[in-house]
Parts: sequence; C-alpha cells; structure tokens
Amino acid sequence: MYKVSEFSAMTGLSRDALRYYDEIKLLEPARIDPNNGYRYYDDGSYVLAVLLVKLRGLGFTIQEMVSVMNDESFANLESLLLRKRERIQSEIDGLQAKMKDIDEFLASGRESDS
Repeated sequence: MYKVSEFSAMTGLSRDALRYYDEIKLLEPARIDPNNGYRYYDDGSYVLAVLLVKLRGLGFTIQEMVSVMNDESFANLESLLLRKRERIQSEIDGLQAKMKDIDEFLASGRESDS
C-alpha cells in the first residue's frame, strides 16, 4: 500500500488530482484508514493511474476518462482513440492550411517589393 504522497510521486498525479479523481469516483483509493482518513493506493491503483495519466496526455477530457474507466472491458477505448485521432488530424490539416496562407501572403509581399 502506498500513501498519497508516495503514490503521487510514483504516478505524477498531484495530491489535488488524486483527491479530485477520488471525489468523482475516477480513481478511488484501495483503502481508507477509518481512524485517520488517510487514503492508501495499491498496485492495481497504480495501473489505473498510469492509464489515466496517458489518457490525459492524449487530451482526453474527464468525461472521456470516466467513460473508459466505467467500461471494464475497455471496449470503447479504441473508438475514443480513433475519434481523438481524427480530431487531431483535422486540427493538423487546419494548421497546415493556415501555414500555407501565411506563406502565400509572405510571398505576395515579396513579389510586390521587387
């Protein structure tokens, strides 16, 4: 069992994030000491925390992460990842179009200087 401070250091999740994830039932501690209210996490919690960190890094919203965690089979994870990929590709396409516009605008300014 890991204390919150240890678990935070292991996972990179802040104490506030762990407290919030517990509140919304996204990542609950494995045990809460009834005497002092201290929260403890175990190795199973660690695996889930690593997944949450990865999903957050991929830009998943809290709602999307809850959806993944509530589906114990993780059947919808692939679908969510594919949709996330499509959105990212769309953003890339939009940014590339803006870069092209900027390049054309710069080129037109250079041509008028000649």
